Amino acid sequence: MKFIGQLLGKHLARYPSMQLLDIYKLLHQAALGNSHAVGSPGEVARRLEEEIACMGEGPSEPLWEPISPDGRLVRVHLRSYVADKHDLQALADAHMRSPETCPPAPERLARFCGCLGDLASEGILPFNRDDVITCFDEIAEQGFPAVGHTKTYRENYKPAYRVVDIELLPPSMRST
Repeated sequence: MKFIGQLLGKHLARYPSMQLLDIYKLLHQAALGNSHAVGSPGEVARRLEEEIACMGEGPSEPLWEPISPDGRLVRVHLRSYVADKHDLQALADAHMRSPETCPPAPERLARFCGCLGDLASEGILPFNRDDVITCFDEIAEQGFPAVGHTKTYRENYKPAYRVVDIELLPPSMRST
């Protein structure tokens, strides 16, 4: 799939230490959004405030970056969001509502993962084709669960973001 190759090419250029599970996490978010991470409105706001309070310094990142083929699902990077003084409640609200406007598509996740062996063969992924196929076959057997970032990714990039539908954010943020 052309989109997956482009998405992974951009992310691997920005995050060259990505591991296979980090690639899977990105694809999981691109297909299923944030539905696994949503709770009550108070809980969502509390978790957002807690993460911001302890996120510390990290690499320079854009305010948001698209992760889905239609461009609606984005990762909003919290350091940039806070630095630009955007409204935290608007982000929490968008996080809460995103599963309604961008419903999870498990069949899309299976398709995304299904093309990774070919992308490895084409050199788009810096992993051996057989290792990629083995890894993603195991993930499929487990029912495509949600996963966290790997230790390597966390140590190198200190991820702090929310996956949301860009259409739910204030119009001033969409053109950034």
